[in-house]
Amino acid sequence: MDKILHTTKVFRDNQETGDLIMDSNDLERERGITIFSKNAAVTYKDVKINVIDTPGHADFGGEVERVLKMADGVILLVDAFEGPMPQTRFVLQKALQLNLKPIVVINKVDKPNCRPDEVHDAVFELFFNLDATEEQLDFPTFYGSGKNGWFNSENVQCEDITPLMDGIIQYVPLPKVNDGTLQMQITSLDYSSFLGRIAIGKVTRGSISENQPIALMQADGTVKKTRVRELYVFEGMGKRKVTEVLTGDLCAVVGLEDFGIGDTISDIENQEALAIISVDEPTMSMTFSINNSPFFGKDGKFVTSRHLRDRLMKETEKNLALRVEDTDSADSFNVFGRGILHLGVLVETMRREGYELTVGNPQVLVKQIDGKKHEPYEVLVVDVPSEFSG
Repeated sequence: MDKILHTTKVFRDNQETGDLIMDSNDLERERGITIFSKNAAVTYKDVKINVIDTPGHADFGGEVERVLKMADGVILLVDAFEGPMPQTRFVLQKALQLNLKPIVVINKVDKPNCRPDEVHDAVFELFFNLDATEEQLDFPTFYGSGKNGWFNSENVQCEDITPLMDGIIQYVPLPKVNDGTLQMQITSLDYSSFLGRIAIGKVTRGSISENQPIALMQADGTVKKTRVRELYVFEGMGKRKVTEVLTGDLCAVVGLEDFGIGDTISDIENQEALAIISVDEPTMSMTFSINNSPFFGKDGKFVTSRHLRDRLMKETEKNLALRVEDTDSADSFNVFGRGILHLGVLVETMRREGYELTVGNPQVLVKQIDGKKHEPYEVLVVDVPSEFSG
């Protein structure tokens, strides 16, 4: 991602940008993982390419499911030494179900003991196991090293990442242009203290323009009539104000009140909603309650149950896979998430923002399906040297 931004001259040549440009959050930098999906836009050979960086862990599946709706193709990044990881399977399956065009990139071929050819076969096998179509199985593969700044269509070092950029233009289909009235699904949110809540999505049909009256069609079936105040498109790492956005481009809409992720912005006369985004169910829950220990009030500044409740409710707006329920006690809340990592990141984020809270043990959610008890399980692969196996 860093190399794509540099190759397309998003930054001046002498500008200090550091590494992991897209992982802007402190927790992401400390843990070395992507937690929140973000987008940037670059221009290469007069073609505008919108790039969305998504997390790879199943715990942050809610982030992946909503943003894949904006994409026309995916780049699957696989380590030349480790091969496909368990979470690779998870995200790839979502992409294949949406019929996105895959490009496989085998990274870190400069590492000692790497095995790019075996990894390529393992990726093919994974595609096959996930019921990929014949067309998807015929994926283009690029080899290279992000650290040394080159990617090539064969495992031979070249000067830069131009072969990969040419591959993106060659293999990723153009967005389909659907004639007709406006349709756009809100798949992401942004917040600015100056503009308020901002709706982000891809215009799937028609065009959207400034001051246009629109119908906001919500998940529960209600329709609100409202107007577009301002429109922005993505450019580099930032946004640029425009008066109109056509089919196929991603944009940010300012001026809508009370919208949720999955709502459809549609023409005021011809109201048609798009299918609601379905997100995987939570698998575990934890109790969040106020700090009632003797150290109350020493660590944070937000300590009451009202503070806690408001903050958790605000989190559910952006964090699709999270659910919050009130309990019998006014001081505690049940929080449902996709896994330990998902809930752990929330606890740590709140702690850093100055919230004091106590959390209970994580509990696995058990469901009744057709009168039988079902519990979620994970597939675990343990790699050990042969003398320790068994």
